[in-house]
Amino acid sequence: MGLKRNPNLMLKKIFIKTFGCQMNEYDSNRIFDTVKKIGFEKTDKYEDANCYLLNTCHIRDKAKEKVYHEIGRVKKIFRSKKKPIVIVAGCVAQAENQEMLRREPYIDIVIGPQSYHKINDAIQRHTNNKKKEEETEFDTILKFNYLSKIKNKNSKVSSFLTIQEGCDKFCHFCVVPYTRGPEYSRPFDQIINEAHEIVQSGAKEIILLGQNVNAYSYEDKNKKYKLSDLLLELENFNEIKRIRYTTSHPKDMTDDLINVYKKSTKLMPLVHLPVQSGSNKILKLMNRKHTIEEYLIIYERLKKINVNVEFSSDFIIGYPEENDDDFKNTMELIEKVKFTNSYSFIFSPRPGTVAADLDLVDKKKSKERLEIIQKKLFNNQIEKNKSLEGKTVNVLVENRMKDGIKLFGRTEYMTSVIFDGDLENIGKIVQVEITSSNQNSLFGKLKESYKQKVA
Repeated sequence: MGLKRNPNLMLKKIFIKTFGCQMNEYDSNRIFDTVKKIGFEKTDKYEDANCYLLNTCHIRDKAKEKVYHEIGRVKKIFRSKKKPIVIVAGCVAQAENQEMLRREPYIDIVIGPQSYHKINDAIQRHTNNKKKEEETEFDTILKFNYLSKIKNKNSKVSSFLTIQEGCDKFCHFCVVPYTRGPEYSRPFDQIINEAHEIVQSGAKEIILLGQNVNAYSYEDKNKKYKLSDLLLELENFNEIKRIRYTTSHPKDMTDDLINVYKKSTKLMPLVHLPVQSGSNKILKLMNRKHTIEEYLIIYERLKKINVNVEFSSDFIIGYPEENDDDFKNTMELIEKVKFTNSYSFIFSPRPGTVAADLDLVDKKKSKERLEIIQKKLFNNQIEKNKSLEGKTVNVLVENRMKDGIKLFGRTEYMTSVIFDGDLENIGKIVQVEITSSNQNSLFGKLKESYKQKVA
């Protein structure tokens, strides 16, 4: 965009707080890559910030109020200090836009998730004229074209890579089509180039992201590319040890994608495939566009390819018109599939969605059902983790724990593993003997063969 480096912004510090999904984490990293171009450094100490950015999520309950609460906290922190530039980014910014600037004068810039390529211009304009800025146009193509020219240097051992944004499904409970816009798939070569950058920065695992990641579809003059093509291309990267993708929609679990599980040695055997409900009646009311029977066909096909494949999911409890039979169907589905690492929430209406005006299920009843569902899901996880005690698992080591002693990594199924080890193990896949576990984590010791240093 031809931005000139502004000497007045040199060595300024930005504090970025991220709410919500993995895509927001990716976006926050790319925002920082962008503002570095105009002299910002990242700080983990909010009180040192010249710019305070909140990257917001609109999926969870009371998302908007959490933003205003956070802004109130910032105002107190900087009461006796020079006010930082305050930026609200993300999906709440997209949904509320001008209303945020009217309601909270402390906010300087509101910028939606498809306008991050404009953030430097917005900051510079505000610095020069002190006027409020609002950028919430859907400019997805321009955004990714701009970001593709800025190297992704924020890589960790396990790194995110957004390949697709937006949604055309219009589930009746979901605000994503209104905050992220229509489905857009990034150019194939652009994604592969960024994957190379991530790998050069040390990534050993890449997690492909999208609101409907398996709806990825990009066509150039030579070929039409799908998610399966991306997965198989990444398979050829020697440095990449593991590949994952999230979040998927059952409607887009196509034959070519399922068949990748036959060919790939790096695609992990945990499939995150949100079902939302075990009742066909509720799925139809949600406009989910799939049935339980279709979902189970996907499950059975993948288990036939690899018996070790496991499923995680999302569940919405207490959706309008959910009755005892619908809830029973959901429980039966959980019993059959034995979902692991899953998420469950009580339905919370989002303004602007079809479900926003529907009559709610009794709150007490919804809470009771959620407790039953979560107990079942948590027990699944506890039993799975317990079954690994005394066994050896492959762990991709990501970092050292805050205690400065133990290492942290994850199994093929994304389960956290905490164990003693040396810094030289970070970025490697090692074998860990599991000695104990709880609901969320495994604890163990490095196998003796991995303790021996290579000559």
